[in-house]
Amino acid sequence: MNLFNRLFKIGQAEAHSAVNQLEDPIKMTEQSLRDLRQDLDKALHALAEVKALAIRARNQADAEHARALDYENKAVLLLQKAQRQEIASAEADRLAGEALLKKTQHEAHHTRATTEQQQFEGTAQQLDQNVQQLKQTISQWENELKTLKARVTVSTATKTINQQLAQIDSSGTVALLERMKEKVAAEEALAESYGQIAQENRSVDQEIDKALGLEGSGKASDELKALKAKLGLE
Repeated sequence: MNLFNRLFKIGQAEAHSAVNQLEDPIKMTEQSLRDLRQDLDKALHALAEVKALAIRARNQADAEHARALDYENKAVLLLQKAQRQEIASAEADRLAGEALLKKTQHEAHHTRATTEQQQFEGTAQQLDQNVQQLKQTISQWENELKTLKARVTVSTATKTINQQLAQIDSSGTVALLERMKEKVAAEEALAESYGQIAQENRSVDQEIDKALGLEGSGKASDELKALKAKLGLE
């Protein structure tokens, strides 16, 4: 019974042809794991059946041994009855002989059942070893598959980031930033120049009002008139 035919699928030619494609080994490993789980189910079923056969053989061997002992005891009882003259000696010998013949037959059945029991138990032991090996292999492959999937995720993310970085035009970006800086500097200088012009215009008006003696006089005159009106002096 070869339960490990699929253990070497990844080592076959199609796996070598897909060695540079990470997704193919993952799919192949997943399929191999599914196959192994099916093999494990079959092996467990076979193990249960063989163990059941071993149990039946053991029970049969015990039963045959008990029957052989029973016929031996019957032969003894027949001879004892003949000795006590409770039964004819010839009849006792005949029946005791038949009982011993039955004993021999059951002993043969006991031997056969014991041999079958040993064979079934040996097969069950081998199947159990195969089951344990399958379980270990499945566990190992599941762990390796988790690691492989994690590595694929990391490598895919890294590749995407590196591709994005590789596609960035660093020289063009720097040139664009420099042009933006120049434009902002020009706008700032223009705003400052307008501010200076506005300040100069205000300064000229102040100089004219001062020369004419009007600086602050209009406002003060208005405030004085308002105060007199409030006091009723006008």
